[in-house]
Amino acid sequence: MSSNVPPDADRISVRIDPDLADLIPGYLENRRRDVDVVRGALDQRDYDLIRSVGHKMKGSGGGYGFDPITRIGAVLEAAAVKADPDRIREALRDLSDYLERIDITYEQPD
Repeated sequence: MSSNVPPDADRISVRIDPDLADLIPGYLENRRRDVDVVRGALDQRDYDLIRSVGHKMKGSGGGYGFDPITRIGAVLEAAAVKADPDRIREALRDLSDYLERIDITYEQPD
């Protein structure tokens, strides 16, 4: 199969302050675990747990330089309050996709 699209065309480049370099791998691994936690909670209809996970993501993403994680966390939190499993699944797809596509560069902000 041949494609004119470079293999890295769908990557998301994120610039992170080098002072956070030691924290970022663990932070992202925890977000990957959150995907599994929320899936399990959704199976159990534990919307309170989903709301809590979303709330924490909403509060932490931007602080580490990951604004999309903040936005996805807000969506998860709101969807959990409404007990909206379809919206929760959509947010989980968005989070998984984001986590798979990010490339991090450690450099001082402009």
